[in-house]
Amino acid sequence: MDEEDRELENIKRRKIEELLRRRVGSTSVSEPIEVTDLNFDDVIKRSRLVVVDCWAPWCPPCRAMAPIIDELARNYAGKILFGKLNVDENQRVPVEYQVMSIPTFLVFKDGVLIDRIVGAMPRRALEQRLVKYIES
Repeated sequence: MDEEDRELENIKRRKIEELLRRRVGSTSVSEPIEVTDLNFDDVIKRSRLVVVDCWAPWCPPCRAMAPIIDELARNYAGKILFGKLNVDENQRVPVEYQVMSIPTFLVFKDGVLIDRIVGAMPRRALEQRLVKYIES
């Protein structure tokens, strides 16, 4: 790769990061946002409380949790920011956070991992696990 190609790649990467930052700029989001290896670090700092759903499209329990995550994102907009990270397309974050099973929900408060919830569960059970972090 010559110097021009490297420079073009850098420009492209910076533009993508800028667009992703704009996309996740608001902390009052009523639907899950797309999380990638590129924007992950920015996303977990966007809101006081962030839940990242590590999932894959071929995973039946992940698909079963999708409408639950959508509903919680609507109900807790402005209090909890929900994001979805496709583990097939993004390997850095799952390796870094040792995600071994999906779905796994990584819970961050002020950018720090405070909980890891593994497996599908009823909406009420997941909600109870998360709500306690809003007040704390």
